[in-house]
Amino acid sequence: MLPDAPKARRGWRNYALLLALACCWSSTYPLTKIGLGSIPPITFISARSLIAAAFLLVVLRVRGIPMPTEAKAWKLFAQQQTINSTFPFLLITWAQQYVPASNTVVLASTTPIFAFLITWAITRHEPATLLKLAGAILGLVGTAVIIGLDALETLDTNIFAEIVILIATISFACATIFGLRLTDYDPMVVAAGSLLFGGLILLPASLVIDHPWTLRPTAEALVATVAMSIFSSAFGLMLFYMCLTRLGTLTTNAQGYLRIPIGVGLSVILLGEAVPANLALGLVLVTAGVAAMTIPKDAYRRWRRRGG
Repeated sequence: MLPDAPKARRGWRNYALLLALACCWSSTYPLTKIGLGSIPPITFISARSLIAAAFLLVVLRVRGIPMPTEAKAWKLFAQQQTINSTFPFLLITWAQQYVPASNTVVLASTTPIFAFLITWAITRHEPATLLKLAGAILGLVGTAVIIGLDALETLDTNIFAEIVILIATISFACATIFGLRLTDYDPMVVAAGSLLFGGLILLPASLVIDHPWTLRPTAEALVATVAMSIFSSAFGLMLFYMCLTRLGTLTTNAQGYLRIPIGVGLSVILLGEAVPANLALGLVLVTAGVAAMTIPKDAYRRWRRRGG
C-alpha cells in the first residue's frame, strides 16, 4: 500500500533542486560510455555504488546523522535500490555496449510516460491530469527533436538491447512511485543505504565474473567512475529523494526531459559529438513539456479563467 503523495511544495528553491538533479543525472550516459571502455559493466556499477556510498557515509558522519539499524529500513533500501539502480543500471550498462548513446537517451526519456500511465491506471496516488500527459508527450517529442530523427530510424538495429533499455525505463518509473515509502527518512540516509546495498550485492559477481584485479582501466575510465560515483550516484540519488518528497512523483519525473539538453552539451564536451541543428526547437518543446508537467494546478485554473 502506497502512502498518499506528499503535498507538493512549489517554489524556485524546489525547482532549483529539480534542475540540479537533472544536471547530476545528465552525465550518466557519457560517463558510462567512457567507463565501459576498459571496465566491465558489473564491476563498473559495483564500484560506482560503493564509492558513492562511502562518500555519503562520511558526510553523514560529519553531520552527526546515524544510519538506521532496524530491519524494516534496510529492507526498504534494498527493495528501492533494486528497482531504482541495480536492476535498471545493469540492463542499461549492458545495452550501451550495443546501442548508440542517442538511441539510449531517446528510449530512457520515456520514464515520465510510464510513470504517468502507472499512476493513472494502477496506483492513483496523485492526480494524473491530462495537462501532465500532454506535457509528457510534448517533452518526448522535444527529446526526439533534440537528438534528431535519425536516431529513431535505427531503433530496429539492436532491437533486443533496445527492449532491455525500455524495461529498465519502466523500472525507473516504478522506483519514483514506490520511493514514496521512504519519505520519512533523510534523503542522504536513503541514498547511502541504497547505494551500499547495491554495491555489496554486486561485489561477489564482480569478483567471480570480472576478476577486477586483472583489469587495466585507463585513467579516463577511473576518473569517469569516480565522477559518476560522486555526482550521478551520491548527489543525484540524494537530490532524487529530496525532489520526490517535495514535488511528488510526476513532477520529479519531468527532470528526465531537462537532462536532454544538458546531456547534449556534455556529449559535445566529453565525447566530441556534434550539436544537432534543430537543438533550439527541441529546447522550446522540452521547456514547454516540463512547464506543463510542473505548473501548479491553481495557477493553471487562474490562467484559464483569464481567457488563456
